[in-house]
Amino acid sequence: MKIFVTGGTGNIGQHVTLALAARGHQVELLTRTPERIPAFQSMENVHVVKGCLQEPETMTAALTGCDAVIHIALGWGVTPEEMLMNDTRVTAILLDAAEQAGVKNFIYTSSTAAAGDLYDSMDETGLRAPTDLYGSTKAATEVYMMGFRQYYSKKGGYGEKVRMHRNIIRPGYTFSSPAVPGGASQSDKRFQRIAEAIVQGQDLTFPAGDGTQFLSSRQIAQVYTALVESDLNEEIFYALGSNFITWYQIACMAKEMTPGCRSRITAEGEAGKPNLYCVDKIHRVFGLRFDGMDDMEEHIRWNLERAKAKLAGETLHDPVHSY
Repeated sequence: MKIFVTGGTGNIGQHVTLALAARGHQVELLTRTPERIPAFQSMENVHVVKGCLQEPETMTAALTGCDAVIHIALGWGVTPEEMLMNDTRVTAILLDAAEQAGVKNFIYTSSTAAAGDLYDSMDETGLRAPTDLYGSTKAATEVYMMGFRQYYSKKGGYGEKVRMHRNIIRPGYTFSSPAVPGGASQSDKRFQRIAEAIVQGQDLTFPAGDGTQFLSSRQIAQVYTALVESDLNEEIFYALGSNFITWYQIACMAKEMTPGCRSRITAEGEAGKPNLYCVDKIHRVFGLRFDGMDDMEEHIRWNLERAKAKLAGETLHDPVHSY
């Protein structure tokens, strides 16, 4: 398939790009900064398109001949209007352009934030109840996606039905070491701060039970490839690890990897039983179940090496890519 990917150089997208190319798909990769990952420009199955989400004409041109769209890039804002214009509106434009171009499958990257506060065993059947603008933007875009079943011929009158399949992935905390030289990592700095404290021998304290169902970008890429190669329509999938990992555990792992480290790692308070997202659907539909620890050691080690290099005064590349 020929697949148009937005956000393909970011934390999740770099691994999705590699996974698609490895399976023989042709990737049309939209990015504002093609020079950040030169490896993608030399890959046979990857064609880099320079542009941004606010350039509909660039996206429309790149959709020509595409079989699918995987929309990962996030348009950000600090006000309700900016979030609406930069993310939900952009996705609505891309949706319509994809349908007009004859695209068969559209995958939107939402977030667990679209559902709001977590309760135990929350699954895809729960209501959308976002608690911030980010979650509201994701929830609103999901509603536009699911409601885009047909056009109107006039006010109050239905027109042509939409042929394109539309599906949604809701990631949780997705971490990533760079997949290729110059590649990306998540924008959250907690892994970095833990690593820097450990190499400097500083003490760390965490609230007991503070953690989540971590998943690596390499793992979540398997969900994207399975979904884009399917015939599913109007489905939502939570994509997280099946196990709960705390920041205390991560810090303890970092200490164990650092011989002679004098840092004291403590957890304060009572942990209690954590609430968990139910991730049975990706297992039931695709046979996928993920252990969040699988790539954790490698990611901690990558952060430790960067922390040591930073302490030594070396210049490091910025691993945070917007798209």
